[in-house]
Amino acid sequence: MPMAADDIAEMIRSAIPDAQVEITDLAGDGDHYSARVVSESFRGVSRVKQHQAVYAALGGRMGGVLHALQLTTAVPN
Repeated sequence: MPMAADDIAEMIRSAIPDAQVEITDLAGDGDHYSARVVSESFRGVSRVKQHQAVYAALGGRMGGVLHALQLTTAVPN
């Protein structure tokens, strides 16, 4: 069963409260998404650690319920 974009955004915001999250359904199938996550908590943190924080927020759903996520992380300007 595909995962809704709103559910993905909510899970990320729950784990990273100050996050600005933009989710795009890349294929229209609810299975392939792009996410842009901007958070002050990423400042000074390596890109790998930023991505790990987002994946941790998804609670192990990557590769299962959530098939593919193209992820971009950033700090606010």
